[in-house]
Order: sequence, then C-alpha cells, then structure tokens
Amino acid sequence: MASLVMSGTLVFCGLASNVEARTLRYAIGHPPSSSVVDVTKKYADEVEALSDSELSVRIFPMSLLNFAETSGGVRDGMADIGFVLTSYFPSEYPHSNMAVEASMLVGLLGEKAQGREGMIFMGALSEFTFFNCPECSQEFSAQNQVYTGSTGGTSYGLVCNEPVETEADLKGMRLRVGASNWSRWAESVGASPVTMSANEMFEALGQGVVSCIVLASPEIHNFGLTDVVTDINMDVPGGPMPIAGTNINADTWKSLSLEQREVMLRAASVFSAGVPWIYHQQEDRILSEAKQRGVAIHHADQALIDKTQAFIRDDMQHIAEGYRTRYGVENGEEMIANFQGLLEKWTDLVQNVETEQELADLYWEEIFSKVDVEKHGL
Repeated sequence: MASLVMSGTLVFCGLASNVEARTLRYAIGHPPSSSVVDVTKKYADEVEALSDSELSVRIFPMSLLNFAETSGGVRDGMADIGFVLTSYFPSEYPHSNMAVEASMLVGLLGEKAQGREGMIFMGALSEFTFFNCPECSQEFSAQNQVYTGSTGGTSYGLVCNEPVETEADLKGMRLRVGASNWSRWAESVGASPVTMSANEMFEALGQGVVSCIVLASPEIHNFGLTDVVTDINMDVPGGPMPIAGTNINADTWKSLSLEQREVMLRAASVFSAGVPWIYHQQEDRILSEAKQRGVAIHHADQALIDKTQAFIRDDMQHIAEGYRTRYGVENGEEMIANFQGLLEKWTDLVQNVETEQELADLYWEEIFSKVDVEKHGL
C-alpha cells in the first residue's frame, strides 16, 4: 500500500537501516473491531514502510487509554501518539474547537458536498489548523502535544430507540451529544442534550436513559450498538465529528529526526484520508443492513430541515460570541469566516476523488507536504 514519496529535499527511501527499530505506542478509545482501528493499522503499516522499519507503531485499542484519558495520556507520555477528541476538553483547546463546533456548516454546502462531507471537512480542518490557526498549535503545545492532522467520519444523524421525523417528535427527548453544537441544536428543537463518554452509549440507549444518540451511522457497528437501535434518521442534525487523530507527544516528536517527522506526517495524511473514506463507503451498507434487521429508517420533514439550516446560520454567531465570553477567543468571527472559505475550497477539491489513495495523495500534496518539519511543534 505504501509508496515512496519525495518532498523538498527529504526522501523517504534511504533512511538509516542500521539504527535499532523504535516502537511508538498509539492509544485509541475505539474497540478493536472498529473500522477506525482498521485505518489505524494502515497508518502503522505506512510508518513502518516509509521508515524502512526504523519506526513501528503498536496500537492499543480501548485499552491503554479511553477517549476521556487520551489527551492527558499523550501529554504525560503514557502514549506516544493518541486519538484526541478535543471537544471533550473545551477549556484546553478553545481555538481548535471553534472550527470543530462549526462542523454543521457542511449542511449548507449544497448538493456538491453530499456524500463527501467528511472528506471536505477533514481537508479543510487540517489545512486550517496547520496554517491558519497559530493559536491552535499553541494549545497543543501547552498540552505537550504536536498536531499532525485531523480526521473523522460522515455527518451525524439520529440513532434512536423511537422514531423521529418532526420537531414535535423531538420535544422532551433526551439526546446523547458529543459536542456543544449538537447540544445547542437539541435545545433549539425542544430536546434535552445529555453528555456522556462514547463508551457509555450502548447502555444508555439500551436502558432508555436516552432516546437517541447524535452519531454517524457507521458508529453503530464501531461501538456495537446494533442490538439497541430500532430507529434511524440521518437527515438531521448533520456535521461530522473531527478528531486530532494522530497527535504526538511533544517529547517524542522532538526526539525524531527530520526524515522521521516527515514519515509521521505522510502516514498521518493516509490516516486523515482513511477514516472519512471508509465511513463514506460504509454509510449506505450500514443503513441497508439495519433496515434488513427491521430497523426503521426515517426522514425529517421539510419543516425540521428548514429549522436545522436556520439554526446552523444563526449558530455561527453564537459560537463566536460564546468562545469570546468563555475562553477569551477574540477573533472568532474571522476564524469562522476563514474556515467557511476553506470548506468551499475543499468542496471543489474533492469532486474528482475516486479512491482512498487519491484522497490521501490530495491531502499530502495540498496540506501535509507543506508543513515545515524543522519548525512545526518546536
């Protein structure tokens, strides 16, 4: 799968072969059967191939650190690399989470974005974080981490134990949400948002603690929710959940040679592309299999869709004001406008992408290859 890549004066072939191999520990909160872990294995294979086995990655799925522990664990060196959900830590990553909370903007991109939302968003977010948000790099540095790209799946809908088609259906419902934007959307339609770890979703939905989970459909498989889901509506609220998927402990990063850092970035571009690609490939299959099991697939009425789109437009101002008030982010409006422009750019860039490798190559050429490994993270 791996291919030799040249960028500037660094060439991946020819890394020192007489150096003892080094193993990097990767912590991810997903279970071993998750398709995200499958992509992580590709990332590990890429690291080993591009470094001529000088580096290897050992994956710890849902064992070394859970989602809530990963940020601190990477910071403290319990893992060298981690799958960091910055939205779990709003005060630590306020500038980074500004763009994360704007994920529902993909719902306003029109037909060109449909079926490509994840690919668009992860490209835009990676470019934004590397090159347009110095405050983001400072936030990761404060947590003793180095950012090496964002990833995530498809747009989020409603995975439920009762039907939802209208705003009236949502009134009084308890919805598990994983980020503040979906929490605000839930409140706007009369539902009650509930925050809990992703690892608690099965029990919450199965026992009726919540009526729905705001989630991407492939996560039904990834988190083993098959037996507790009876109804699905993927029309609302929309927007993917982005993750800093390959954050590296800063001490580990500094100990790598320039060639090794570029290897890690090239592998990260593969990881960043792999998750949205596999989610988009799985989305229709997951919904079809659910329907065959007797799960009811619902669609939102036009009134609920219109209300959701109006909410998205209004919420951008709320995000900027909220981050200014709570976290002192003074340039929120400018950041969101900048990021919205990148979303439109990436909507055009991914139109002709037909394979996972093409998406990885696009990410590499447009974003990751342009990162200065002599300065980034230092």
